Amino acid sequence: MLLWRAVLVAVLLCGVGLLPWLSRTDPALTVLRARSAERAPTPDVLDAIRGQLGLDAGPVRLLGDWLGGLLHGDAGRSWISGADVTPSVLQALGASLLLMGGALAVAAVTAGAACARTLRLGAARRLGERRSAGTGSALLATLPDFLTASVLASVVGVQLGWLPALGWYGPRWMVLPALSLGLPAGALLGRMLDDLLPGAFAEPWALAAAARGVRGRSVARQALRRCVPGVLPNVGLFVVGLTGGAVAVEQVFDIPGLGRLSLQAAVAQDLPVLQAGTLALVVLAAAVGGLARLTARLLIGPALRDGALPSLHRPTPSRPTTPPLLYGGLLLAVVALGLARDPLELDTTARLRSPSRAHPFGTDALGRDVLARVGHGALDTLALAAAVSVAALVLGVLLGLLPRFSGPLVDTVNAVPPVLAALLVTAVAGSGRATPALAVTAVAWAPLAAHTSALLRQERATTHLAATRGLGASPLQLLRHELLPAVLPPVLRHALLRLPGVALALAALGFLGLGAQPPSPEWGLLLSENQPYAERAPWASLAPAAALALLGAVAVTAGGGVRWPRAPRVRRRAAADPAQPVAGGHARPPVTGSADEVPVPVAGPARREDA
Repeated sequence: MLLWRAVLVAVLLCGVGLLPWLSRTDPALTVLRARSAERAPTPDVLDAIRGQLGLDAGPVRLLGDWLGGLLHGDAGRSWISGADVTPSVLQALGASLLLMGGALAVAAVTAGAACARTLRLGAARRLGERRSAGTGSALLATLPDFLTASVLASVVGVQLGWLPALGWYGPRWMVLPALSLGLPAGALLGRMLDDLLPGAFAEPWALAAAARGVRGRSVARQALRRCVPGVLPNVGLFVVGLTGGAVAVEQVFDIPGLGRLSLQAAVAQDLPVLQAGTLALVVLAAAVGGLARLTARLLIGPALRDGALPSLHRPTPSRPTTPPLLYGGLLLAVVALGLARDPLELDTTARLRSPSRAHPFGTDALGRDVLARVGHGALDTLALAAAVSVAALVLGVLLGLLPRFSGPLVDTVNAVPPVLAALLVTAVAGSGRATPALAVTAVAWAPLAAHTSALLRQERATTHLAATRGLGASPLQLLRHELLPAVLPPVLRHALLRLPGVALALAALGFLGLGAQPPSPEWGLLLSENQPYAERAPWASLAPAAALALLGAVAVTAGGGVRWPRAPRVRRRAAADPAQPVAGGHARPPVTGSADEVPVPVAGPARREDA
């Protein structure tokens, strides 16, 4: 695994080092524009830059020289400013780590609030009253971080003056950006914990503790400890993502963090800075991933080793269908009303008009009807986001079933800032309509793969799996009848919860010219276009944000009842009549427990008699 991780890091650094040549651009021209946009790009000027940077030696020589200097602690000099790279990268990393720590504190509080009701009901042995699918936390998880940052900066920082809105000078300047990053992350982690807690409260140890009169708080605390290892890999992914991927928040609050530095270096093709920043994120990802795995072993290590874990997978009752139908109907109504209007009609006399009968969602800075733009943008946004989410889910599950292969790959992919991933995909595949989808898919599978591996590791250590294996079940039978029913439903609910985030990630690439471009009414582009007017015309930004929130509500309420399909009809008949032959012609033994339990695979008559 160490060799595989080293190969991945080497491939990533080589890809970054070859970025200008892969994208078939002149690095001398890009550096000149970054240094001085007014200076004419004459051949003499470009030749001077090539000689100064050593570009004539070729990309392989440049990469080798950079790696050679790195072995001696020298990360080179910036192609733009000429300053040493190491101090600037370390300073930006320190700011990002401090911001990440504050965001994690906010995320922990938010996650606790998201699963507090389930903990309270489980401690009181009243989980039967748990009907909610966590719509509030789902809506919070779908909030775009840059929109949250803009609203907090303009309202709390500027209008109310409670906290500083710009700069990075002390703890008070960290509150608003930490809230912007921590609230969505904490809501998502809280939803994942809330999804596992009912299974923990139904385990034999919890039932026995309740029967012996153990305090409900103690049972709830142990149930939480039982579920934390299942989400620890995603906590590690959030740590790295909040460090290198907080580009928008750092831009809004003017924070000199590593994400902002990587964005500037990627756009200007300042390769030494970009390579050093990427290497710092890769090292951080490896360290955090190792710490997450170590923590999981400390929490449930002996049970994992001895195969003594009970399964968190329990047959889930059907969920009410009213909430997803209600939210889905409301979203469809908004889209239908918007489709009846012209999204490109300009009216400069009606700029930034507030909502009225003529314009129910108001108008934007060019006088265009916001409802029309939201309605027409729904088609491309939802179709592309759904396609990318399905592809990410398939890749995540398939790679998550191979944890030794996918573990280092997940850490490396998660260390790549979204901007850099988009540039690398564009360099390889070229610009086009499929480029944003490829770029987002390249990184969107990683959290799902980490979730799959974590659940799979625990399910393989369960006692019922060891018993089923002892009865002669083949690896394919174990995968089909035991592992996938336990892993797929929570991972699918996780993927549905990330659907609005995928839509936003696709839209964010428009800033680089890789995604939707004006005058497209794509939802993410609507958010970015109307962000400068959030204080004067908040409706222009709130309308697409509300549409994304509705999409998140539909996804989480529909996913709350995701269950593994019931056993085939022939197996249900066999459960009712033990003498009834099943597929293969063998009679099967009686199965104890509820009718919803997965039948134990057997190998034939001899094994049946042993059982």
